[in-house]
Amino acid sequence: MLKRPLAALATLAAVSLLASCGDDESSPDAGDSPAASASSGSEKATPSAEGASGPTCVYPQDGQPAAKDVELPPNPAAVKGTIEGSMATTIGDIGISLDAKASPCTVNSFVSLAEQGYFDDTTCHRLTTADTGIEVLQCGDPTGTGTGGPGYTIEDEVTPDTTYPAGTLAMAKTPAPDSGGSQFFIVYGDTPLPPEYTVFGSIDEAGLKAVQEAAAEGTTDGGPDGQPKVAVDIESVTIDD
Repeated sequence: MLKRPLAALATLAAVSLLASCGDDESSPDAGDSPAASASSGSEKATPSAEGASGPTCVYPQDGQPAAKDVELPPNPAAVKGTIEGSMATTIGDIGISLDAKASPCTVNSFVSLAEQGYFDDTTCHRLTTADTGIEVLQCGDPTGTGTGGPGYTIEDEVTPDTTYPAGTLAMAKTPAPDSGGSQFFIVYGDTPLPPEYTVFGSIDEAGLKAVQEAAAEGTTDGGPDGQPKVAVDIESVTIDD
């Protein structure tokens, strides 16, 4: 198990790790978290979206500088229903379907970041393999270190019956509640995580197959949790009109 900042621990390499980290943010691991956006500072007003009629979303500052300069997402949320898009990556295009009905504030943030080019030219920095029991590819950090975030956090949007089947898009976070930021993970094999990570969409079959093929090559050091051996770089994220 790689020892990583909580920002990178967001997807966890095993359910037991969640329990061992607990919510103690003064612990060595908790000092540097996955969204590097968990220490909630003062809340910052979010811009209003002209004509938006979605729910009110609060995006508190996390006390860390943004990995890339971006504006806060609109408030109220400027998204609704199902939103289609795609990620152009070095392993091929990955179609994405975002569920703004179930996770409006998370999708609102993801769309805002995508449209500002936040995810462009970034790498998916972390892979956990079947040996951990958790099969995910973690992306969304422009620094590629597992510590970068957008400078704000997002409230969790989960229910007790939230699950993580293959093809799921979900938010990474620290063990603390409401600590998601820009980092997200792609589930490429059915994964037993507790219902604590916001599911905000899914990827298409072709994209899932491409991620599975890349994941089959394992990590750069051959361990169960680390940098993917086959680089998965996000060139751009496009949201359909």
